[in-house]
Amino acid sequence: MTQDYNPARDGAQMSFDGRMSYGDYLRLDQIVTAQKPLSQAHDEMLFIIQHQTSELWMKLAIHELAAARACIARDDLAPAMKMLARVSRIFEQLNNAWDVLRTMTPSDYTHFRAQLGQSSGFQSWQYRLIEYVLGNRNPAMVKPHGHRADLVEKLEAELSTPSFYDEVLRLANRKGITMPEAVLNRDVRQTHQFNEEVMNAWARVYKDPEHHWQLYEAAEKLVDFEDYFRRWRFNHVTTVERVIGFKRGTGGTGGVPYLKRMLEIELFPELWRVRTIL
Repeated sequence: MTQDYNPARDGAQMSFDGRMSYGDYLRLDQIVTAQKPLSQAHDEMLFIIQHQTSELWMKLAIHELAAARACIARDDLAPAMKMLARVSRIFEQLNNAWDVLRTMTPSDYTHFRAQLGQSSGFQSWQYRLIEYVLGNRNPAMVKPHGHRADLVEKLEAELSTPSFYDEVLRLANRKGITMPEAVLNRDVRQTHQFNEEVMNAWARVYKDPEHHWQLYEAAEKLVDFEDYFRRWRFNHVTTVERVIGFKRGTGGTGGVPYLKRMLEIELFPELWRVRTIL
């Protein structure tokens, strides 16, 4: 392509006075001016952008999970499977973001960490909403958002809604894989606990996947997603340990020990343990 090439000759639009442009549609002025470092530290821009882009990916994950859950509730499984596959890829992107952040050394972080005050990723309401959607439901985790009535309303509304896994178990029951009444009618504000009857019900699906293909596919999509989700948590732990060691988190948590406890959480416990009895 020569330097004097004019794309207008090939039909490219070149004038946007009063017309929708790329930047207008994406509201890029708001996005690229939303980074406001509080120090002169070079790496603070990396820290801000990494977390802002992660929040954007989480917004998309919430959008997809909510739509997929609604599809499952009405037995519209094909689009739900596509959405779940997309959520797994979203968490692949979130995992890759840790690789960029890990280029920041401990000494780099010390130049601006004090500027964070008490702010912490622990306070991400979108991350909390994702956990609630997936069924890890601790009502106490609404408290860090008590200063925002709108966020409390969002989180409380989700706590009162059947989780994604609740809807999948109800789907299985409708498809002839009988689930325990105590599980189907449980208090949805609480975290689902491992149930042996549920595991045995999933074993029927896994032993005859051709006959129960839709449920088998749904189960494997959930396992695929939780695989990425667990990796995200693990990458979070290792990144934090690499950068701050065992210091307490800026939000007051225990830092690495707190994050390591989160690694023990199973979102869909029966889908993991059913493998042992096959």
